[in-house]
Order: sequence, then C-alpha cells, then structure tokens
Amino acid sequence: MPKRKAAVKRLRVDKKRHLRNLEIKKELKKTLKKFQALILAKDLTEAKKTLSKVSSLLDKAAKKKIVHPRTADRKKSRLAKRLFKAA
Repeated sequence: MPKRKAAVKRLRVDKKRHLRNLEIKKELKKTLKKFQALILAKDLTEAKKTLSKVSSLLDKAAKKKIVHPRTADRKKSRLAKRLFKAA
C-alpha cells in the first residue's frame, strides 16, 4: 500500500477511471456485436443506424484515450466497408 497522500489519491483515481473505461469498452463491444448480427441478418436500415452509434462510441473512446485514435478510425472504416459490401 502507498504511504503518501498523493499516492493514495492516485490509487483512488486510477480505480475510478479503470471502472469507467471498462464500462465504455463493454458498451462498445455490445454495440459492435449488435452491428455484426444485423449485417448477417441483412437488416441494412437498422445496421446503418447502429453504425452511426458505433462510430460515435469509437470516437468518444478515442477522445478519452481508451482506444487509440487510429484504431478507432480503422475499425470505423472496416465496418463501413462491410456495410456497403452487404448492400
């Protein structure tokens, strides 16, 4: 355990951020799976709506440094490509 006040606070802050990051990642993964299921089911109108939500979540995660910005861009690009290929 840390002895200094600053180190104790750092532990508290890190724990809080870790939980927030896990929550955001879980939401992102859930939405990605939903998008992929819609693509397989050929429900393209609903897939387009979900793609915009996925893009938004990826952008927010990249902004908060939960996901690297280039990783977010690459995933958005690949998902859009899958959608237009299915159409």
